[in-house]
This record gives sequence, C-alpha cells and structure tokens, in this order.
Amino acid sequence: MGQPAHDTTTTSEPDASPPAGEELTGAAAMFANDRASQHLGITVDDHGPGWAQCSMRVSEIMTNGHDITHGGYIFLFADTTFAMACNYPGSITVASGGDIDFLKPTHLGDELVARGHEVIKQGRSGIYDVTVTRGDEIIATYRGRSRTLPPRT
Repeated sequence: MGQPAHDTTTTSEPDASPPAGEELTGAAAMFANDRASQHLGITVDDHGPGWAQCSMRVSEIMTNGHDITHGGYIFLFADTTFAMACNYPGSITVASGGDIDFLKPTHLGDELVARGHEVIKQGRSGIYDVTVTRGDEIIATYRGRSRTLPPRT
C-alpha cells in the first residue's frame, strides 16, 4: 500500500469532471468541494486508494510574524493530503484526529510536496502518515486518524 499502481487516479484539475453519466466519489468528490484547499493553491498530483501526493507553493498570506510559513497552513496541507489518501471511492471519511511535528521552517515561494499513505485500516478506522518535503528535506511529519462514516440512508 501507499505506492502508485496501474489503477491510480490522477487529478490534474480540482474540478475534473467524471466520465459522462458517472458521479464523483471518494477523494475526487471531496476535493471538488474543498474550497479551503483550492483557495490556497493546493494541487493533487496523484492519488489512489490508501495514498496521495499533493503540492503547494508557500504564498505571502501563509507567512507569519517570523517571516516563515505559519504552522496552521502546513497542517492544513498535510491534512488535505491525508483526506485524499483515506477517501476511497464510494466512501465519506473524516479525520478523528491528527498530529504534526514541524521539523524545519519554510519560506515564501517554497514548493512543498506532501506524500501520504495508509498505515492500517481496520473496519471504519484508519491511521495514515504524511511526510511534507521541500526538495529532499523533510519539513514536517503528520499522523492522521480517520473514521469512515456509515452510508447515508
């Protein structure tokens, strides 16, 4: 798990439309309506069941009083990648919790990449790890806990 395979789905545009007659589900449906992530310029590079990779360039609005990226934006970026990894087609999965460790600061203009993968999924609960990098440097690690909601009736 956690690695691209031949059956992966690539989302080059947040509002990519499904084939005629099909409805968006899982991660694609979630991201299509994720105005916060889209507003920050987060892009989904690729994703599939149990894994995802996203990118984000640090903009001026994301910097804090120390002239580094505010941790909340790094958390949001990692959390978005986590959401892409845990929302399987046909499911609605939400975070039940998440923790982040900030390892290095980032700055205006830095291009960040987040790679997330499923550690374990048991029943409706899961654990996912996300690594946020700038080039070859790991700048943050995130662990998210998920809960898949029961089907709507």
